[in-house]
Amino acid sequence: MFLSALELRNIIESSFLPKRCQCTLSSDLSMTVKVYGDHQTDQVDLLVSGIDASHLNSCREINGLIAGLRSDLAQHTANHQPAQRMKVG
Repeated sequence: MFLSALELRNIIESSFLPKRCQCTLSSDLSMTVKVYGDHQTDQVDLLVSGIDASHLNSCREINGLIAGLRSDLAQHTANHQPAQRMKVG
């Protein structure tokens, strides 16, 4: 990983503005991303866990992850149901 955990979290969380996003990174570089529906409630619109952050070694890989998360969020928001999945690899 070429960025610090704080930098990576900031990039991912800010990419979902104005929605609230929480990105957590464990010591084994497993990442969980939660995107909330709005700032007033704790309704989770997207929850993805098990993201291997050790593979996020370039801007292209980070952008790819963000694009995939946004796609999942858009798909499940259109269906009016929260998205939850485990990503491996």
